[in-house]
Amino acid sequence: MINVLDVKYKEYSHWKELSNQDLLIINKAKETRNFAYANHSKFKVVAALLLDNNKILTENNQEIGAYPSSSICAERTIIFYTVTNYLCAKIIKMVVVAGKHNPISIPLSTCKARRQILIKYKCRLKMPIEFLFTGIKGKVIKFSQCANFLPFSFYESTL
Repeated sequence: MINVLDVKYKEYSHWKELSNQDLLIINKAKETRNFAYANHSKFKVVAALLLDNNKILTENNQEIGAYPSSSICAERTIIFYTVTNYLCAKIIKMVVVAGKHNPISIPLSTCKARRQILIKYKCRLKMPIEFLFTGIKGKVIKFSQCANFLPFSFYESTL
C-alpha cells in the first residue's frame, strides 16, 4: 500500500498579495527583527503572534556564549511568553520572519521541535493556528493551520 501525503499551503510571490492583517503582522515582525541577538550565527529570527484580542506580540531569537545549545529560538520564546502572560488569549496566527543581514527572499520554515510546540499549543486551544513564514522580503508561505506542515506530530492521545 502506498499513501500519498498532500500538503496544502498558499504561496504568495509578493507581499502586496497578502491581506492587510497578514501584512500588518509581518511588518510588525520586521520592525523588531533587529533586536534579535544572533552574534554567533548572524541569523536573526522574529516570531509574531496575533491573539484573539487583536494584540500582536513579537519575540526574537537569543544566542548566548554556549551557542547553539543554550540559545533560545523566537518561536519558543513567543509561545512560552504567551502561555504565561495571556492565559485566556488564543493564538489566531503566527508569523516567522528570518534571515541573515542580507535581505533574502526565500521563505524559511521553523524546525520540527518548534513545530511540535505549536501543535501542542493548538491542541490545548482546540483550534487551528494559521502560520506564515517568509524571508526579509519576497515570497510568503501560508498554512491555514500549523498541523498541515507537521502531519505526523505527537498528540496527547498517542503519549
